[in-house]
Amino acid sequence: MELDSLYQQVILDHYKNPQHKKLVNEYSAQVHHVNPSCGDEITLNLKLVGEKVESISWDGVGCSISQASTSIMTELVLGKDIKSAFAILAEFTELMQSKGLKSGDEDLLEDAVALAGVSKFPARIKCALLGWMAFKDAVLQSQDKLGE
Repeated sequence: MELDSLYQQVILDHYKNPQHKKLVNEYSAQVHHVNPSCGDEITLNLKLVGEKVESISWDGVGCSISQASTSIMTELVLGKDIKSAFAILAEFTELMQSKGLKSGDEDLLEDAVALAGVSKFPARIKCALLGWMAFKDAVLQSQDKLGE
């Protein structure tokens, strides 16, 4: 099986069977992000306990890229400490900004490397990053609440 075909299958699997796609009522921050260029939307609930991602849940509508990417992200960050989760976020962001020149660290990004091809299409990068930016925003809001 060709690698591109395998990656397409990973994306379709996450789109058809999204992980953590049911908003949990207990959270330390809730954010809603919209991609204005295409209308994709994500609502994300995050619960931090100390520095650990205790719970992450979401709901949304949009293309297979935004929905699959958010599903993959939730799997990658759940149970991680913020520093580790942000390292994954930074690696994924770098992959998306690579214009197709990087394939991503599979050990760190796992299924998210399937989205590497998206980086060749500037109009779709925002789709892939939508859930990831919602996660970052939710972490920052959670930390702000803890600091109050």
